[in-house]
Amino acid sequence: MAKPRPLVALGLLGPNLDAGRDQKRWNRWRPSVGLHMQDDLQISRFEMLHQRRFDNLAEGIAADIRQVSPATAVKSRHIEFADPWDFEEVYGALWGFASGYPWKPDEEDYLVHITTGTHVAQICLFLLTESRHFPARLVQTQPGAKRGPGDNVGTEPASVSGTHAVIDLDLSKYDKLASRFAEERAAGAAVLTAGIPTRNPAFATLIARVEQVAAATRAPILLGGPTGAGKTVLARRIYELKKSRNLVDGPFVELNCATVRGDAAGSALFGHRKGAFTGAVNDREGLLKRADNGVLFLDEIGELGLDEQAMLLRAVEDKVFLPLGADKPVLSDFQLIAGSNRDLRTAVREGRFREDLLARIDLWTFTLPGLAQRREDIEPNLDYELERFARDTGRRVALNREARERFLRFADAADSTWNANFRDLGSAVTRMATLATSGRIDEGLVREEIARLQGQWRPVDEDDPLVAVLGDKAGQLDQFDRVQLAEVVRVCQRSRSLSDAGRTLFAVSRLARKTANDADRLQKYLARFGLDWDDVSHA
Repeated sequence: MAKPRPLVALGLLGPNLDAGRDQKRWNRWRPSVGLHMQDDLQISRFEMLHQRRFDNLAEGIAADIRQVSPATAVKSRHIEFADPWDFEEVYGALWGFASGYPWKPDEEDYLVHITTGTHVAQICLFLLTESRHFPARLVQTQPGAKRGPGDNVGTEPASVSGTHAVIDLDLSKYDKLASRFAEERAAGAAVLTAGIPTRNPAFATLIARVEQVAAATRAPILLGGPTGAGKTVLARRIYELKKSRNLVDGPFVELNCATVRGDAAGSALFGHRKGAFTGAVNDREGLLKRADNGVLFLDEIGELGLDEQAMLLRAVEDKVFLPLGADKPVLSDFQLIAGSNRDLRTAVREGRFREDLLARIDLWTFTLPGLAQRREDIEPNLDYELERFARDTGRRVALNREARERFLRFADAADSTWNANFRDLGSAVTRMATLATSGRIDEGLVREEIARLQGQWRPVDEDDPLVAVLGDKAGQLDQFDRVQLAEVVRVCQRSRSLSDAGRTLFAVSRLARKTANDADRLQKYLARFGLDWDDVSHA
């Protein structure tokens, strides 16, 4: 019979419920102590989360736990938040703990105690357990019924140890429990999205500063970084943060400036009056007006024409602008967030971007790193993309362990350049999940996807004959096969016939054969790659 795995419990210290002095403390139920008095919970280790200011209480509770459960090791873990009723702060602190904790789900079983802490903390613990940031079941404790003077069932009051219930959120019978948190989750959703799960310290610092600035000012913000690094996602998060704190009450409006030119750009941004230009058959409001009292995100702002840049500068500085064909200014008080994957200072020197506009939007500039500079975040984003696929398609797909390990080794390799950053990762997950008809992505699908990504990232060699004969499939070959096949194709292209090419390629080995059919040997070799003589000789 297999030996049961150690049971590890994690819970917040309750400054009120767990407190107690002298011997009288044993006359009342205390959740953290009562948890360890449950006969059918043999807890090997208790991770007690608390703020440093409660160190003395934590030491006392640890001593009491050891008294009722000598086999339990108690470890104090400091977790800091100034306001225990602040969703953003509490969730961020608990998420940070979960991200840094050395989970060993193959060796240990985990329980998360959700009886102590504020209602906000309990909701956050529930959400983090439901999302598997805490790979655990929930345990809830409560005081037992008080015994009357006529009860003859022993000397210890039932209210001291209390009772407990273990909740496995993977079981369908607890779906209703999850739904009960929907209202609380909706109330805190905007704030919770203000934090991006990250294991990269530099990016975590950048995000913390972005959030600090976003909450303190309505000045323009410039987001730099390569395509696919998450500028649009960050702009939306800034808006959600401001919305949750009642700093804006208008909408989030976005435009990729690379998608519009000339009159179309002016009309999209500033609106127009009927007859302003050919095709303007009706009045149009424009995105600047739509963003009134909200946030306007202009991605690839460097693609705007100089005329539109001048109009935008006035709108940012004076909160007024003229729609195309209008003679009366329109008011709009919006916050501008601009995005660019180019160096706008270089664009200024080349005369493609106005220096005065750059000076106005360059007060707060944050440059997002690409995925290759945030390799620690590939794994949590891999899980996020799988969850997003499940939400979008209604079909849940998982990676088996070997497939996950193989993909992560590839993702972390130095030659994995992630040219399109998170877009590459999202597309890779979508492709693998779509092809995983069994609901699990195996190593075969991972190998296929790795070959595809390597082909996309490999620089195009115009002298490489394989590109002409295989197209994108050339990138799916191992380097061993690529080198050999490329030389075979070159020889075929220089030869008059299949036999002539075969004699050249097998000039040495054919001498050791009694009969030589060089054309047949070459034909079979090409067939391994789905090619024939016509494919390679006329490429």
